[in-house]
Amino acid sequence: MRHHRLIVPSAAAACLLLAIPASAAEPAPGAPGIGDSYYPSYGNGGYDVSHYDLRLKYQPKTDGLEGTATIVATAKQDLSRFNLDFALDVREVLVGGKKAAFTKTGDHELEVTPAAALGSGRPFTVVVRYSGTPSKVEAGGFTSWQRTPDGGVAANEPESAWWWFPSNDHPLDKATYDVSVAVPDGTQAISNGVLTSSTSQLGWTRYNWRSSKPQATYLATLAVGTFDITTDTTANGLPVVNAYSKDLGDNAGAARASVERTAEVADWESTVFGPYPFDALGGYVPNVSAGFALETQTRPFYGPKKFAKGSNVSVVVHELAHQWFGDSVSLKDWRDIWINEGFASYAQWLWSEKEGEGTAQELADYTYASYPADDPFWKVEPGDPGAANQFHEAVYDRGALTLQALRNRVGDKAFFAILKGWTTEHRYGNASVKDFVAYAEKVSGEPLAAFFDTWLFTPSKPAATRAKAARLSPAGAPVRPKSWQKIQAAHSEK
Repeated sequence: MRHHRLIVPSAAAACLLLAIPASAAEPAPGAPGIGDSYYPSYGNGGYDVSHYDLRLKYQPKTDGLEGTATIVATAKQDLSRFNLDFALDVREVLVGGKKAAFTKTGDHELEVTPAAALGSGRPFTVVVRYSGTPSKVEAGGFTSWQRTPDGGVAANEPESAWWWFPSNDHPLDKATYDVSVAVPDGTQAISNGVLTSSTSQLGWTRYNWRSSKPQATYLATLAVGTFDITTDTTANGLPVVNAYSKDLGDNAGAARASVERTAEVADWESTVFGPYPFDALGGYVPNVSAGFALETQTRPFYGPKKFAKGSNVSVVVHELAHQWFGDSVSLKDWRDIWINEGFASYAQWLWSEKEGEGTAQELADYTYASYPADDPFWKVEPGDPGAANQFHEAVYDRGALTLQALRNRVGDKAFFAILKGWTTEHRYGNASVKDFVAYAEKVSGEPLAAFFDTWLFTPSKPAATRAKAARLSPAGAPVRPKSWQKIQAAHSEK
């Protein structure tokens, strides 16, 4: 869950997708965009990455980053050249151990021409040596790198990788990661997955993190600073690493009271959504001004403003639900954002129900009544909200309403079977809204296309639905459930 600045594509950007070979027999350039409907220049065509190995050195005092990225990939066509998404300064590129020509185009494209064409189906390795000051580099008019008093943080959506490693920056191309970061002694480097080792030499400590399951580029994170770190293991033996900037001030206690419940929340969500899909857990709260939270894989990012009004376990519920809905099962196209946000928001409703702070139906009734039929809220279609409305409240609230309406339509048995089956069938893969509609029809045995069209793709207020066995609410406006305020706080940046 998050609300961030976005790059809205122009008509000119769409033209970047065109990469037409002179003939079928000749190698051709890979497209400088993967084909996303909202962000045509994001990602790249012609190859698939299987692994990123990032060896970095970061100096917090100057915000200076040096890196060597080794990218293991396979050509999906005969390639004369290919693009990487990246915004820092590049010193050298090698493909297959041989120096490659490279040039920067646009604000985040690195165009690489290998010494010899790459044949379709051929594995290849790219090495990129680079450096820069991430907070001073802008792409699309902003930087996704957040400076802190004692370091820096890479966390944003839909883009953050450009400021710290070259990549095929789209959820369609997931990969595994090794992230090795050297920082001055006394400073920590936090990333995704499992900390495999840390060593100190000549005043620098190197932290080695490994993500062994497929991970989208925007879900990769890096945080460097001075942290209080807590470690534990779950009942199933998974390592838990939580980190808190030492200068969080008045928000420190509430942040800990929320994030330290990560293992408990994940265990509960496993009973609803199926087995936890990764091999590590945790979260981190750096001292940044940003107020959003983000489901960075295995270790969500939480802006400290989330805890300015006290503890909020609901935001932890939301970001951890994304580990299933968004991280393990990732979207195919950014227009499919509902399969991330609608489900994570509904997880908060289910948690409220479990905690006795308002049932999902009570939350649905209150949400539905909160927006009159002529409210602009109903004009946004969660199934395809548009790039400008990708993180609109309707994607969250109307998105969750859709799932409660589905629960009422098919009944609890089929509904919860759909949730668990969905995360199993598409585990570590990608899916779309269309895929979910088809899956829900398959499991429930009911025709649901018209139902989803009404709730996700109609710019007007649908008729309310209730479970067949439910008693109608008393006359008058629904009472606001106890959990409402915490849920809404999880969705906003305030």
